[in-house]
Amino acid sequence: MRQINIRVAREHISKLINEVEHGVEVVITRRGHTVARLMPVEERPHLSDRSAFRASLPTSSTPSAELIRTSRDEERF
Repeated sequence: MRQINIRVAREHISKLINEVEHGVEVVITRRGHTVARLMPVEERPHLSDRSAFRASLPTSSTPSAELIRTSRDEERF
């Protein structure tokens, strides 16, 4: 983990982004206090096959039509 103050971060943001892309976590500080953290984004699987995504979603015991009706009824008041 690398720690850098905000002024230097502004001057070298491209270099910092390159470091983050290579796995380095960068903490940005202002007056000695942490204000931000740059870290690599977790890779997510491509959703061309949505069946895996759908299988990962929680199931609901209430039918969607009922949820919509309830929501519409609540909006009337």
